[in-house]
Amino acid sequence: MVPPTTADTLRRTNEQPGTRAKLKNLRISAYKVREVLNLIRGEDVQSALDILEFCERGSAEPLQKLLNSAIANAAENDGMDRDELFVSACFADEGTTMKRFKPRARGRAGKIRKRGSHITIIVGRLPEDRLERLRAERNTSWYSPSPCRRFTCRSCRSWPQGQARRNRRGR
Repeated sequence: MVPPTTADTLRRTNEQPGTRAKLKNLRISAYKVREVLNLIRGEDVQSALDILEFCERGSAEPLQKLLNSAIANAAENDGMDRDELFVSACFADEGTTMKRFKPRARGRAGKIRKRGSHITIIVGRLPEDRLERLRAERNTSWYSPSPCRRFTCRSCRSWPQGQARRNRRGR
């Protein structure tokens, strides 16, 4: 058997570099949690927190707390800047399953499985190219006033003030 190379070991999420936070025995199925985790994977932490805040799934609130914990771990333990972090990996594994029975017809019993999950979120520092792009966006934000003061809102950036609104209405 050939020993795995470093590229192979980095592909495994258990050995991803970064700061992690774990939540064990959440009483929500891993299938339901994975749907929300797929939304935030690869996003910077501020975008991920915004997504989780407005997500209407039941697992969004525990995931938001877990992401805040991972961010705090990275800031306090590893000395990373909060604005330079992104969700490098996140996964949900099957946890304990509580088995219950429900009475059925003719004296039979039906199985009920109450599934749980173990969740891990790993945050890491943004790559240099994405970090430079993020800094450039902050410096040239559309919130900053333009030198000629003709453009006041996001939709009017390329039009003189008021033109964009008239053109959207078709006049």
